[in-house]
Parts: sequence; C-alpha cells; structure tokens
Amino acid sequence: MDKKMLFVIATLVLLGGAYASYLFWQYNHPKPEIVQATRTPPPPPAVPPPVVASQVNETLPPPALPPLPLLAKSDSFVIDALAYLVNDKNLMKLFHTEQVIHNMVATIDSLPQQRVPANIMPFAPVAGHFAAAGAEDNLTVSSRNAARYIPYVKIAEAVDSKKLVELYVRFYPLFQQAYEDLGYPGNSFNDQLIETLDDLLEAPDVKEPVKLVQPKYFYLYTNPDIESLSIGQKIMIRLGSKNAKLVKNKLLEIKQEIALHEQDFRTGKAP
Repeated sequence: MDKKMLFVIATLVLLGGAYASYLFWQYNHPKPEIVQATRTPPPPPAVPPPVVASQVNETLPPPALPPLPLLAKSDSFVIDALAYLVNDKNLMKLFHTEQVIHNMVATIDSLPQQRVPANIMPFAPVAGHFAAAGAEDNLTVSSRNAARYIPYVKIAEAVDSKKLVELYVRFYPLFQQAYEDLGYPGNSFNDQLIETLDDLLEAPDVKEPVKLVQPKYFYLYTNPDIESLSIGQKIMIRLGSKNAKLVKNKLLEIKQEIALHEQDFRTGKAP
C-alpha cells in the first residue's frame, strides 16, 4: 500500500510543475513586435485627441497560449515541468517517466475503490518501510510512519491551488482523452475527479494509535469499518492525522477552485 501514499501529493506537484513550466514559457517566449503609434499634427479641437502608444498597448490581445502536446508525447513536457519546479534530482528519481497523465488518471479513477493496480502508479514507493508498533496481539500503526510523508506534504502545501486549477483547466483535453481511453467514452473526467476528491475529504478522523492485525503477510486494520474503506481513505489514515488534515485542507481548496470553472466543463468550454 505504501506506493499509493504519494499519489495525493504527487498529483499536486505534477500539475504545479507543469504550471510553472507553462509560465516560464510565456515569460521567456519572444513577444510579438508592437508598432508604436506615430505622432500626427494636432487635430482640430472638436476631434478627440489621438490614442497614445500606451493606450494602444493596453488594448492589444494577450499573447497566444502555446499549443498542448499530444497525449502520447506529453511525458517529457510533464517531467521537464516537474523538474523545473522541484529542482531536486533526488526527488525527481521518485517519478516514473512513461504514461504520466494516463497513470494519474487511472489512479484517480481507482482511489474510491478497494484496490489500485500497482502498475499504474506514477511514482516509486516512499522511502523506508511501513512500521508497526507493539506486541503481536496488540499491534498499532507506528507514529514513525507519518514522518516519512512530511516532505511531500510540505510540497503540497506550497502549491498555489488557484494556479494549479488554472493549469488543470488548460490541460483538461489531455486528461479527458486519457479518461476516455481508459474505457469511459463520453464520460467526464472532471466528474470523476470531484468524486475522488469527495471520497478523500470524507475519510474519517481515526483516533490514534490505529490498531492492526497481521493474519499472514500483510497488515490489516482491526476495525472492520476502517478495513472496508476505499483505498484512498485508507491512504489518508496511513498519512497520520496531522498530515491528513493538511492534505485535506489543500484538497478542499482545489475542489473550491474547480467549482469556479464548473460551468466551463458543463458547457464544453474548457479549452
């Protein structure tokens, strides 16, 4: 299950990185040459004064947005964008470099369910191993586990939710295409994303320490109500209550920003 712990954070960072790269492109791309208005002799008093160059500049349309890459060729763009944002070679080693958007979409689709296939993870496992505490007949989730996720939670906190969602809207055609390719032609990926966000936000606040059993090789939650939760909600519990609260705050911000663009998705006006 540890492979899945980074998903919530990784998705935020991947999109945030793409946004940073997108802005970098805009600010460094050559701007179109603007022809300055030439001065003319003063017109008669009854005629309004000529528009000065500064006013002309203000009425110019914004620079054209760069075209989206094809979904099949978007991996390098996303990874380069992530590297530009993170600027940490060790952290970059966590991310897989193939079918990035496809894996993100497939994972989002799976989180409200009971299982997430391991082969769709967009990242490597969290460093270290899951730790249990206590004797065999009184096992609990060790408090040491939460510390493993703190660096990723801090990255998520630093992502600007408004800019993140603006980028999501801009890249939406790629996410929608990947979702339809997954086997949902005509269905909205944004609806699935909202369902997943709601599921994560509804993860119960479980009093710690959380009790475990180990019938064979894997740990299970002693409480059957917890064990029956979706894989996404189990992830939130495994993050630890403090980390989970921080992540929930970020997810709620993102959901609220998405709601501001809901009409665009409903009317098909999302670019």
